[in-house]
Amino acid sequence: MHIPDGFLDPWVLAGCFLLAAAAVGVSSWKLRGGLDGARVPLLGVVAAGIFAAQMLNWPIPGGTSAHFVGGAFAAILLGPYLGCLAMASVVVVQAFVFGDGGVLALGANLLNMAVIDVFVGYVLFRALVGVDETLAAFVAGWGAITVSAAAVGLQAGLSSTFAYDLGTTLTVMTAGHAVLGLVEGAITVLVVRYLVQVRPDLVLGLGRARATPEEVAA
Repeated sequence: MHIPDGFLDPWVLAGCFLLAAAAVGVSSWKLRGGLDGARVPLLGVVAAGIFAAQMLNWPIPGGTSAHFVGGAFAAILLGPYLGCLAMASVVVVQAFVFGDGGVLALGANLLNMAVIDVFVGYVLFRALVGVDETLAAFVAGWGAITVSAAAVGLQAGLSSTFAYDLGTTLTVMTAGHAVLGLVEGAITVLVVRYLVQVRPDLVLGLGRARATPEEVAA
């Protein structure tokens, strides 16, 4: 999922950077003064857990790799804006400290993993959580990584510096992650279900789906 330097054209890098910067900026603005004492340590725990889980990589034909991303899980637990910032911190540390993903490609990696993966996962979860929480968590995890992988394929395929055409990159990245996304969806279900059972108050994505009639009316 992490794109190294040299794979994307400069105009693609610039466009991804602008979109990622705008999304991270809006997320920071949305959270101004709104973080309570319980959310701050939870942010660190979620970011650390996702960081560790992302260290397991499987190679994908074409020079990139697949791994658990965790954007949907972060969004379900923290909400989309704080989830975006948690994932952004993971991607930035990986790029500058561990060389996982290029520094020049940081905007693209932020856009794919900290923005698209997080917000797609949150939208899918919120759309289905009223139907079934387990189904919602699975579809959120699977759909988020599949859509973000398609974005990687689109960015690589549009770049003249990449060795494969758009059809190949989109097919390989989307199909490969649609299969591997089943694992991401299953892991998301296991973790979310556990937290829903022991600390439902920490799962911000449940929102009004579990609110009482009095809370909904308030």
